[in-house]
Amino acid sequence: MKRLFNSLFLLSALALTTVVFTGCKDEPDKYEVSGGTPTIRYIRPVGIDGADSLLVGAYMDNNICIVGENLRSIVKMLFNDQEAKLVPSLITDNTMIVTVPGQIPGEVFNKIFMINNSNDTTTYDFKVLVPGPTINNMNNEWAKPGEKAIIYGNYFVNDPNIPLTLTINGTNIPIDDFSISQISFTVPGGLTEGPIEISTVYGKVKAKFNYHDTRGILFNDWGNYDAGEKSTGLTNHGWHAQQILSDEHSLDGSYLMLGDCDLEDGTWADAKASFEYWPGDWDGTFVGVNSRLSDLVSFADFENMALKFEVSIPSSNPWTNLSMQVIFSGDEQVTLPTANNKFFNGTDYPRALWTPWRATGSYDTNDEWVTVTLPITTFKYKNDGTPAGTPLTAKNFTGLTLFIWSGVTSGTTCHPIIRIDNVRAVAY
Repeated sequence: MKRLFNSLFLLSALALTTVVFTGCKDEPDKYEVSGGTPTIRYIRPVGIDGADSLLVGAYMDNNICIVGENLRSIVKMLFNDQEAKLVPSLITDNTMIVTVPGQIPGEVFNKIFMINNSNDTTTYDFKVLVPGPTINNMNNEWAKPGEKAIIYGNYFVNDPNIPLTLTINGTNIPIDDFSISQISFTVPGGLTEGPIEISTVYGKVKAKFNYHDTRGILFNDWGNYDAGEKSTGLTNHGWHAQQILSDEHSLDGSYLMLGDCDLEDGTWADAKASFEYWPGDWDGTFVGVNSRLSDLVSFADFENMALKFEVSIPSSNPWTNLSMQVIFSGDEQVTLPTANNKFFNGTDYPRALWTPWRATGSYDTNDEWVTVTLPITTFKYKNDGTPAGTPLTAKNFTGLTLFIWSGVTSGTTCHPIIRIDNVRAVAY
């Protein structure tokens, strides 16, 4: 037992305050703080499987079991300079289950500090391990030079000796701003397609996606084939010829536009809100602009893939009703010569329902382009949002239909403009 007098930091961090324990709501009066001084004998993982393993450190947000004596005398506990949340129902005289704080330490002592009811502090050597960085997604994988871009993830830590770094296709990118969970930067001129990597003092990670990702491209410069630009030339190939535009709103060449029509509960607006790519031609060929999507991209590992695209919805025309039915189809469901809507209209065929307005009642991208990711594992619903009875198989990836209809129908009437580009199927 000793008091801390030498460190200004510890004087402020460990000063006794009113302690509020989070206890079991059904037994609020069971727990009582005891007197005396706590002692830690050892720390082990939680659970029977880890009972024989001793820990000298643990990652943030992990649960650990502290074994010792007089542990109910602890009224406050810190790992380095971060306070842990004490749960009375998980504390006895001899054991305590506690979660290592999820905040990165501001000052590292590699110790646990335990303060008792008398404001005495006991220490125990223990390291808080910080994970390496993780990358989840980017606001716009096709952001143009000069535009602000944001990468989202976790554990973006800057160290004076080993600083936080961002590289794209081998080019070091100046960071404008960052937090533990996001990095913002300005896309430099001349930046070309390539992998994204982030490095910290705790490790290095490479994103699964590329900047300006053309891998798995199905539709980009709609209707224009250019092998050098990896443009497939695919476009409208079904019952409806939706608008393909190239104007001041373009992200990268031409784009598909859906909507620009009134949508309300019960609307069937296929003339303006349905895009179909159904493979094949009347002569029975499936080549070139009549190709099966599975001939352009391998869907052998589709359960670990996602459909991605960029979307722009102006704030003047937000989306507030119905879902976008995103439907992969196989030759057994539909081809151009066998055109039909039976596979998506009132059947058990699985699809994804993209409804970004549902959380807030309205969705737009403020006239900017953003990247949308739909894991293929989410393609499992009927048109009304109930579970589909049949799963997708590797045979169901020759065509694609996008149709704003049904799904969530609890919104308000809207007249959305939905611009779509760079539709691709990639590893996820």
